[in-house]
Amino acid sequence: MAAIGSAVGLGNVWRFPYVCYKNGGGAFLIPYLIALFTAGIPLMILEFSLGHWSRSPPPLAFKKVNKKLEWVGWLSSLTPFVVASYYVVVMAWCFAYMVYSVNLLWEPDAENFFFNFLGKTSGISEIGGISIPVLLGLIAVWLSIFIILYKGVDRIGKVVAITVPLPTILLIILTIRGLTLPGAIEGVSYYLTPDFSKLLNVNVWLSAYAQVFFSLSLAQGILITYASYLRRDSDISNNAFITSLADAGTSFLAGFTVFSVVGYLAYVKNVDINHLGIAGPHLTFITYPTAISLLPFASAIFGMIFYIALLTFGIDSAFSMIEPMASSLNRKWRISKFKATAIICLVGFIASLFFTTGSGIYWLDIVDHFIANFGLVAVGLLECITLGYLYKVSLFREHANKTSDIRIGRWWDLLIRYVVPSILVMLLILSIVENLKKPYMGFPVYALIIAGVLPIVFIVIASFVLQRVKR
Repeated sequence: MAAIGSAVGLGNVWRFPYVCYKNGGGAFLIPYLIALFTAGIPLMILEFSLGHWSRSPPPLAFKKVNKKLEWVGWLSSLTPFVVASYYVVVMAWCFAYMVYSVNLLWEPDAENFFFNFLGKTSGISEIGGISIPVLLGLIAVWLSIFIILYKGVDRIGKVVAITVPLPTILLIILTIRGLTLPGAIEGVSYYLTPDFSKLLNVNVWLSAYAQVFFSLSLAQGILITYASYLRRDSDISNNAFITSLADAGTSFLAGFTVFSVVGYLAYVKNVDINHLGIAGPHLTFITYPTAISLLPFASAIFGMIFYIALLTFGIDSAFSMIEPMASSLNRKWRISKFKATAIICLVGFIASLFFTTGSGIYWLDIVDHFIANFGLVAVGLLECITLGYLYKVSLFREHANKTSDIRIGRWWDLLIRYVVPSILVMLLILSIVENLKKPYMGFPVYALIIAGVLPIVFIVIASFVLQRVKR
């Protein structure tokens, strides 16, 4: 349940439907499912097996593989912590909009969201002030993360028993309501109409592998940490299949939720769907709220349902990004779980403050781009190399098979050693080439270095330093 909560997050609602539409609609499901079974599930089985076998958080798990590899574990624990520093800010936006939805106090247009709500400045070099509504939401979210984590795994188990099924139920309610609206069928058709010619484009296949890789919380130390808490007789392979398919199913369902309402908005405004924002913040804080405001009845209720669903989807992902670092501090230096969680949450909150400023959305965009396209891919590649070549990966297969109903064969070894690394190398090369062709989104080079390159350099250096620090 915790792994499903970690995998299913805000990206399932605001990223997958758009990626699916952009890359062939219904036809995209073919490369997506192939990517899921050839890369997503095999890598998840590897991370579950490592955590379950070692009974340790990532740094100590890799140290058990090889004493010199502890830094790889710190790398995979620090990366999601950096992601959490800005991911929580997006949740703070959702928190504020959930409050606004009570009386529909939002003004669902781009100018209000970016300039009035976020206080967006004219450029990245103009820092601006802190948005008070975002700051209040930020405090609420970080406090929630601390309260959930500081007592350890028992509290996590109780929380995910509520926060995993609840947003899915709410998403189903929103989907049913959306499908009853005029124009909904046109919106869903827009989402799923297959364009099989796109399957001949290699970038579509790389997009499928990228979506699977990022969506499942792979290479973030999360799955290793959660698996270390499992009972010794827990079914490794079955857990991996259930988690992966639940994530894929939620993403697919979210497409109906989003495009049915977007279709309704296009119908009411008599515009083409292409003219509406159908991805990222624009979808979540402008397009969807606009459509909700136009509902003939109970618009405030459905507005609250939407943002409660986003918050409950997001909170599981957010605290899962903190748990690897908190657990690692607790286990390596015997710091109490209360203190370890408090330290990580306090540092994370301070880091998040920067993203609440007027230029925060610019910096958030850059950090997310570089961490997702370089940081996570590099960590995943390191995992495959260290566990596939510097250790007998077959031992993890044998460990998984001891307790699993679904037994995996030697084909799994080949996927971990050859297929997954090859895909990750291609993704890495493609990202490097794209970023060398032109600066990302036209941002100045100094900003790309500060917000994109320096965080990755910091993570690498900090990983080696943390390995050297003795108990």
